[in-house]
Amino acid sequence: MTASPGSETSLPDPRRWKALTVCLVAGFMTLLDVSIVNVALPSIRTGLSASPSDLQWIVSGYALTFGLVLVPCGRLGDTRGRRTVFVTGVALFTLSSLAAGVAPTATVLVLARLVQGIGGGIINPQISGLIQELFRGPERGKAFGLLGATIGISTAVGPVLGGFIIRLFGTETGWRWIFFVNLPIGLAAILLSFRLIPPPKERAQRREDLDPVGVLLLGAGVLSIMLPLVQEQQWKGSVKWLLIPVGVGLMALFALWESRYARRGGAPLIDLNLFRTESYSSGVTIATLYFAGFTAIFFILTLFLQNGLGYSALLAGLTVTPFALGSAVTSAVGGRVVHRYGRPLVASGLVLVVVGIGVTDLLIGRGEGQALGWWLAPPLLLAGLGSGLVISPNVTLTLAQVPVARAGTAGGAMQTGQRIGTAAGIALMGWVYFSTLASTRGDFARATSLSLRVTVLLVTAALLAAVVDVVSSRARKRE
Repeated sequence: MTASPGSETSLPDPRRWKALTVCLVAGFMTLLDVSIVNVALPSIRTGLSASPSDLQWIVSGYALTFGLVLVPCGRLGDTRGRRTVFVTGVALFTLSSLAAGVAPTATVLVLARLVQGIGGGIINPQISGLIQELFRGPERGKAFGLLGATIGISTAVGPVLGGFIIRLFGTETGWRWIFFVNLPIGLAAILLSFRLIPPPKERAQRREDLDPVGVLLLGAGVLSIMLPLVQEQQWKGSVKWLLIPVGVGLMALFALWESRYARRGGAPLIDLNLFRTESYSSGVTIATLYFAGFTAIFFILTLFLQNGLGYSALLAGLTVTPFALGSAVTSAVGGRVVHRYGRPLVASGLVLVVVGIGVTDLLIGRGEGQALGWWLAPPLLLAGLGSGLVISPNVTLTLAQVPVARAGTAGGAMQTGQRIGTAAGIALMGWVYFSTLASTRGDFARATSLSLRVTVLLVTAALLAAVVDVVSSRARKRE
């Protein structure tokens, strides 16, 4: 009997590992652009006479459009074929990188960054969908382990790569090369995608199954929640926070619409039954809380090291490199052993992160100058080792029971939670950091310490969610 296309019994595609490499390189490129631009902002301000508002939108606009299109584009890949949508996203990201690199004004650069974010949001849900489609069993865990390593490393090494590029090409034009380096990578990814990523094996669903009302409701809800978070520093006043309850209301309307649409026989944008699966709902909760905590670490430490201690952009980036190295090692290992240990592996990783960041907090006020970077290396390495046991195993466990036909949508929904968590965490930590600086008249160590303690609380909340999942899973097994 011949297995149906895409089923768990069909023969695996022999090109799957090469195809995964192409996907991960493209994903690394898009996720790197979340953080790499931060260290280039002083050069951009000088080179383009950019205003503070321009600089804010150069960073936050990318995150905003990235998070906005994740779920709709994940669904588009599910229904139209992931290779086609992936290539479209890479092409859009590459062209907008060129536009950003040659931007004559700050306004053009902001627009290019908005389009870049759309390209990144198109690409990333296709990666998790293709892993679900191309891999099975222990191989799938290994593939998700490599995806987790890509996410963790790209977030952590952005500052050091940005600092290195600016050091290499100079402060006047170095920021342009941060975007230009994407061009050869993007072109190679497009060419290799057609050669290595298999085309869809099943006929695409009907056009009306794209659920346009659901797309609009979800997009408006995510925009209303994320906009005040990413604009927290630039949009003064408290009016902006009214958008968050509006966004929550829109998300509730979205859920009602999706249920009604499914009852009428349509194919909803997100199958809400996914959240009835404890592995999925728990995993999304853990991911959202964890990304709210861990991504803000680099934001706060970069500010402290450069503004408080006078480190260069490159040296500040090198200081947080141990975190990236630790994450790289355990992400690959975690993906291989996650099927053996399950969610307790994620919980143990979260414990290591809490301890590592806690020790970092204790050291912040006890060292100074160049020596502090060496003191911070061991706890940041420990936190990185823990992070690698969180991200990739959690992705594997969260998507393990998701049907392949919904893999892109489910992955997009999970990443949307990560993006909202990231924006919320940076907004919260930024508020703590800058308000403490103002109240203490420039005590950078105190501001950093309090911000790191908020990070510890958020990661601890993720740990509690993981523990609840472990306990409930064991209770179900005993029944």
